Order: sequence, then C-alpha cells, then structure tokens
Amino acid sequence: MSEMEALVEARGLTRRFGPLTAVNELNLAVSPGEIFGLVGPDGAGKTTTLRLLTGLINPTSGEARIGGHDVSRETRAVRDQIGYMAQRFGLYPDLTVKENIGFYADLFGVGKKELDAVVPRLLHMTRMEPFVARYAGRLSGGMKQKLALICTLLHRPRLLLLDEPTNGVDPVSRRDFWAILYELVKGGITVFVTTAYLDEAERCNRVGLMHRGRLICCDTPEALRRPFLGVCYEVQPTDQQAARLCLQGVPGVTAVETSGPSLHLFLAPSATSPEALQQTLERSGFGPAAFRPISPSLEDVFIAQVRAAEAR
Repeated sequence: MSEMEALVEARGLTRRFGPLTAVNELNLAVSPGEIFGLVGPDGAGKTTTLRLLTGLINPTSGEARIGGHDVSRETRAVRDQIGYMAQRFGLYPDLTVKENIGFYADLFGVGKKELDAVVPRLLHMTRMEPFVARYAGRLSGGMKQKLALICTLLHRPRLLLLDEPTNGVDPVSRRDFWAILYELVKGGITVFVTTAYLDEAERCNRVGLMHRGRLICCDTPEALRRPFLGVCYEVQPTDQQAARLCLQGVPGVTAVETSGPSLHLFLAPSATSPEALQQTLERSGFGPAAFRPISPSLEDVFIAQVRAAEAR
C-alpha cells in the first residue's frame, strides 16, 4: 500500500506511561473504504492506539497521520475528518434520543439544514425512528450503541474510529451493529474498529493482532490462517485436561488450547506428527484420541501467534 493510498498511517507510534509502554513502535496503514479490525485482549494497547490516532493524547515518539494530516500538529484538520466512538460514549440519560442528537449536532457545529438532511437517513439505517422520544437512560444496550453511532456520524466523517463498540451487547444487537457498519462502508466511510471478539475480526477486511503494545501480525483473515493450514488439528482425548498438559511438553507442539469438548493443536510438521502424538497420548493412558485436521479459526491463529511472541 503506498502512502498516497493510506487514509490512516502510523509510523513508529509509541506511547509510554512511566515504565509502561502501552503502544510500542506501531507501524500501520489503512486504506480508504476498508473495515480494519485491531484485535487483542484487555491491556493490549488498543484503546491507547485509538486515542493516539484521534489526537486525544500525544505520542512519546513516532507519528500518526489521518488523510495526510499530522495528528499532533494539525488537530483541527484531523478532527473534521473523523468520528470517534469511545467505549463509554457520553450519552445523556435524562435527554431523549432526539435531544441527544440535537446536543451533539450543536457540539459538531452541524446546522439545521444539514441536520434535517442527515438525521432521517441515520435513524432509518439504525431502525431508531420509533424511539426518538425515548429517554436515553431507558434504551437497551444495543440501542444506546446505535444512538452513540448516530451522534458520531452527524458531521459526516470520512473515518469512523470505534473502540470495542459491541462490548457487553447481546448477540442480536451485535449482528445488527455490524450490518450498519457494512452499510456505512458502502457509503464511502472507512471503519477502524477495536474488538476483543475474534468472530467480529472475521468480518473485517484486514485484521491486526495486538499483544502487549506490539502489533504481532496484520493481514486479511484468510492470509492470517494460511500458514497454519495443515498444522492445526482437533483432538478429542478421553481426559481433556490431562491430555492438554501431556501434549504441551512434547517437542514440535507449538500450541494446544481447549475448544469446547476438544483440543485445538498446532504442531511443527518437521518435528512431530499426529501419529506420533497419538501414540504419546495412548502410552500416557489418555487414548484412544482422534486427530482431525481443521482450518484454524482466527482465535486459534491469535493464540498461536501470542505463544510464539512470548517464546521469542
């Protein structure tokens, strides 16, 4: 991706809080029109990354650019292009949906004519039309997220930055929220979303996996899975926990994790084989165990990448 194509750029972006390095030498580029997902556990540095990209905090070193503008030096030009929805978006519970929209329109300097043009479309897209007179404090979690999204979109940003927008939201509302994001992308908006849900990462055009402040890999979901094809197996032993402990210590086993009633196992084909591991389990009294090759999920890939990063 060339610099001219990138809407979001980070070069050596680093942020330290005392002895803690929250974001460590982040290099990243996001193209216009894509949904980019930044995935990682709590404390990985996802929220700090978004705050750096929005200019809410300054980097310790490195730089971030939005639409060619330096985030630290050209704050106004950047903020005109972005919509930022924090984990705890500041809705006012004692104001109605319509009143919250009006309040944020005033904050963004959106005039009445423009507001009258954009709000009906946003209400229709989010299916919030029947609830304009309801107080925000009486909305469900999913409806609150939809209202927050409406308020974030009022000034028609080019780039939407969402910090774990579906955290704590029920599965149906999560699905609806993602359907809305797809509609926004069709309309020309670029979406940068952080999430701890690996199934949501599968919905993104590209995914960055973040761990302890570092971006450990970044590509399409299909490309991230590709190196692990043929080395990932589902195992169903007689004693799951004991078999897991047994396999963890075997040379050639790079990762073994619980997945429902089964184990998901990554191995180095040059160092071991399913047949050899099957014999190991049987000798230890945990067989017979069936080994079935599977296409790894992004969760499997993420765990394997984290294990590899920790081993380095």
